[in-house]
Order: sequence, then structure tokens, then C-alpha cells
Amino acid sequence: MRIGNMYRDGSWVPALSGATREVYDPADQSVIGIVAEGDAADVDLAVAAARTAFDQGPWPRMAATERAAVLLRAADLLEARLDEFALIDTLDSGKPLRDSAGDASDAVGCLRYYAGLVDKPLGQVYNVPDPDTQSFVVREPLGVCAQIIPWNYPLMMAVWKLAPCLAAGNASVIKPSVNTPLSIIRFFELLEEAGLPAGVANLVLGPGSTVGQALVEHPGVDKVAFTGGGASGRKIMQAAAGTFKNISLELGGKSPCIVFDDVDIDVAVDWTLFAIFCNQGEVCSAGSRLLLQRGIHDDFVQRLAAHAQRIRIARGTEEGAEMGPLVSPEHMQRVLDYIELGKQEGAKLLCGGNRLTSGEFAKGNFVAPTVFDHCTSEMRIVQEEIFGPVLTVQVFDTEEQAIALANDTRFGLAAGVFCRDVSRAFRVIKAVRAGITWINAYHPTFNQAPWGGYKESGIGRELGTFGLEEYTEVKQINVNLADGPVGWFGN
Repeated sequence: MRIGNMYRDGSWVPALSGATREVYDPADQSVIGIVAEGDAADVDLAVAAARTAFDQGPWPRMAATERAAVLLRAADLLEARLDEFALIDTLDSGKPLRDSAGDASDAVGCLRYYAGLVDKPLGQVYNVPDPDTQSFVVREPLGVCAQIIPWNYPLMMAVWKLAPCLAAGNASVIKPSVNTPLSIIRFFELLEEAGLPAGVANLVLGPGSTVGQALVEHPGVDKVAFTGGGASGRKIMQAAAGTFKNISLELGGKSPCIVFDDVDIDVAVDWTLFAIFCNQGEVCSAGSRLLLQRGIHDDFVQRLAAHAQRIRIARGTEEGAEMGPLVSPEHMQRVLDYIELGKQEGAKLLCGGNRLTSGEFAKGNFVAPTVFDHCTSEMRIVQEEIFGPVLTVQVFDTEEQAIALANDTRFGLAAGVFCRDVSRAFRVIKAVRAGITWINAYHPTFNQAPWGGYKESGIGRELGTFGLEEYTEVKQINVNLADGPVGWFGN
């Protein structure tokens, strides 16, 4: 049993109201933690601490190399505890240990990447028409940043936001999901041990409807960074408009895997399984729409369904587990409702389509890998993000049809093309309206490359140099080199 409080101004504190919330293991609904449950009053104090740390404290005024040293110490501390953090995220979210271990390792790399990037050139110098003026720009920290983290990658996405934010010299108030707060609480203990000054990073706990809303509306917050669903993203945009806050939103997706008939089918099937069923399909960039060229359709879906039924579903802590439970009973029911909708819409169920309830699965949120064939673009299961282990299959004949199907969505987060014809692969991937794309692969991501989407998949980018720029303001500085008055007025 883990007990977790909030972290404010360098101290661990309970909610002002004294309220708490239980945290559950999605594999059996057992209680694995009790954490503080904050409200708007807790947000006020956390923002005030961050405001003071930014406006008056040493962190924004430190040399970039000093801030980098704190991030590097945090990275070392995290690396020494990878197994511990993997276990926490697995117990909290349900994902297999191998997935959680990869997430923790990625978080270490992210901390080190931004520690290494922050002292690199970030400004520009201009040759302006006036020879007596030296003109240049610098990037400065934004201020106090509210950061709202989803439940599917708790530690990793917290670090994706915290690392560039802190590296740039900002102060943060971060809110994890109520479903998965435990690894972020533990990570704040490492930040404290690494020597982060009081007030620079603050942790508030509680639901989005109260704590999240208070954060995005707070006049003391300069930026909101959010990862989650489109409905919440719209509310954040509306709330942020009141004070013209800077926002970055990483939202949903309904991403296509486009497979042409010249591929090695077994290889493409393997990548397709990974694209949709990795992390139980609880991935914003999941390859949830499979677009198959007609000539290979029958053979491909037969092999796909056979392989999907052999995926080892188990509690995430079990040896060899390949897919775990969904994060909560509420989310599981949402996924099951979409599966029933797919049946009603006339899609052909090839495999899965049910909750697993026997034996060890009885108390958990386990859903079988599900594949629907004979889908059309009008179906809701094709157009709406399910965020679970559900794949839809559509057929195309020509390259042009494949592109049209791929773009027939309000989302634009990710896409993959599988094709041995390199020219065709490049033509198609350039025509697809998506921010993160792969050719003959799906899902590999890198801290060095930007992450974000087109259309309703969000605003702004995380990771890479783009991710650091999201946490900076651009300031123009003009220096008059001449010694004398301007002489604009005659007197």
C-alpha cells in the first residue's frame, strides 16, 4: 500500500480539506494506494508557490548548465530505480512490465536529452538595414506552467512535459490522472533529492473537473500543457482564452496503417499487431485503422486474427504478459460499448469482442484483442477514438483510394505505410495529413524528434527542439550603437 501526498513549495502536504482517494490495481480492483484529493484551494497555493519561485527565486536566473545538472542528477536517480518505477506503473495502469520498463527508460533519456539541449544555441542575430543597430532575439522561460498528464503513460509523459519546462527555467504545477498518480509522486521524491529548489515543481492531485479546471482558469498560470481527449482539450482552450494563456494540446487520434500488396505479409501482420495492441490499445497514436489493398485482404486478415488470438493476456506483473487489463472499469465499459456498436453497425467481428471474466480475469478489466472487418468510413468505430484493443479493417484498390481513406478523419496524429516500393511509400506518406509517420514500421519514437498532430489531434509539439521552444517566449532586443539623439523632433 502506497500513501501519497501533494508536493508544494518543497514540502509534502495533505489536501487542505483532508480528503483522500483510493488507487486501484486494474488487474483485480485491489487497493494499492491512498492519495490526497485536492481542490481549487490546493491549486491556489501551488500556483502561488510556483509564481514566487519563478518571479523571485533562483531557478530562472541560474545558468543553463546549473539547471541541466539537476536534471542529470534526477536522471541518474531514476535510472538506478528503473525496476521500481516499472513495477509502480504496471500496478497502477495494468500494462505489462516490459512496457513500463521501456517507459521508465525513455523518461531517463528525455531528462538527459533536455539537460544536454538547454545550453545549445537558441537565438538569432539579424543584419537589419540600420548599420547603427544590432538586432537579435533570445528565448526566455514562459513562467508558471500547468501540466496535465494522462493515465496511459504516467511517468513518461510527466517527464516529457517536466524536462523541457524545467530545463528552460520555468516553474510547474503538474496534475496526474486520478487513475495513475503513484509513479509521479515517487518521481517528485527524486526531484527533491536531486536538489530542485522549493516551489519550482509542484504536484497537485485530484480530478480534472475540479483541480484541472482550477489550474487552466488560474490567472497565475502562463501556460497549459495537456495530453488527453478532445472534449477536455476544447474545455481547456475555452478556459485559457479568458487570460490568453499559451497552450499546447496533445489530443486523440484515429490513425491508419496502410498496407500495399507488395509487402511480406507476415512482417506487416506483426507490425499491425504492435500498432494496435501495444499498451492494450490505450495509445493516442495507435494504428487503429487498417487499410488493406484488396489483393492481400483475405490472406492478411486470416493471419492477423489468428495471431491476435495468441496474444498472451495476463496481469502485467506476470512473466511473459503481452497485454494487460484496461485502466479502469469505466474505461473498459466504454471500449465494450464501442464493440457492441461495431456489431450493430454491421462490421464483421473476426476475433475478440468480449471481456475476459474466467479465472484470474474475474475481477480485472481485461478485454480480448478485437478485429472488425468489412468496415466503412461512415461507421462510428472507424471515425471515433476507442482507445482500446479494437482494430477496424477497410479495403482499397488504388494509391489514391488509400490516401483518401487515410485522410477521411477529423484526426491527424499518426500514420504508417507498409510498402516495398519506396517511391510509392514516400508519395503516400507525404499525402497523409498526420504529424507522426512511419514507413515499414509503427510506434518507435525518439526524444530527439517532435511529437504532435494535425487537425483535431492537437496544437503544438512535444519532444525535440520543438518541445523546448514550447516552453519559451521569444524576445527581440535592439541595441543602438550610435552615440547621439534620434533627432525626430525639431526642438
